[in-house]
Amino acid sequence: MSARPTALVTGASRGVGAAIARALAPTHDLLLGGRDTEALAGMIPGLPGARPWPVELTAVTEADVAGIDRLDVLVHSAGVVTLGRVEETPAEVWRRTMEINVIAVAELTRLLLPALRAARGHVVLINSGAGQRANPNWISYSASKHALRAFADGLRLEEPGLQVTTVYPGRVATDMQREVRASEGGPYQPENYLDPDSVARVALTALTASSDAHITEITVRPAAGPPN
Repeated sequence: MSARPTALVTGASRGVGAAIARALAPTHDLLLGGRDTEALAGMIPGLPGARPWPVELTAVTEADVAGIDRLDVLVHSAGVVTLGRVEETPAEVWRRTMEINVIAVAELTRLLLPALRAARGHVVLINSGAGQRANPNWISYSASKHALRAFADGLRLEEPGLQVTTVYPGRVATDMQREVRASEGGPYQPENYLDPDSVARVALTALTASSDAHITEITVRPAAGPPN
């Protein structure tokens, strides 16, 4: 790694994570986190100073973060959603959703705290409108995102040397959104959703704020289409 600041982005192989990685590439060396090693490798040629960080986030260990002694930015973008009413949602869905959306975030952050403290770094959590309210059929996902909000709020208080920002986007034109719309039985209309690059620019706003400003939360919604 060079003398440039370093950022680790999870979920970097597609969607919002990939967009954030592209936005950071001109100024940061990048660790691209994800499970799809082929997709991560495909991103490297367009991102100078980037290298893949293939990992299963639900099984990350100290060995996975060995050698990361200083980390300026940690972006948590990976996540999953399974729609369904409470009566249709078995325990394994709740466990998987919480494991990926909350517990993996907490554990990776815990392991990287020494590196973040060394850099007085910035943690960005890509949440969701579901982290601000709960809607029918979205309850397991919403519960995980409310927990993620609580994690961010608590981390901000426990680690005053760090900056912690939660971004609450509405619907974003990603593969996940395509799957959600199929589950909802509706059309996938990307023109009605946020572009991933728009969410990346919002995250970059928090990351590039002046030194006297700590942007703790940002809510961004599509200009057209559904509000959530």
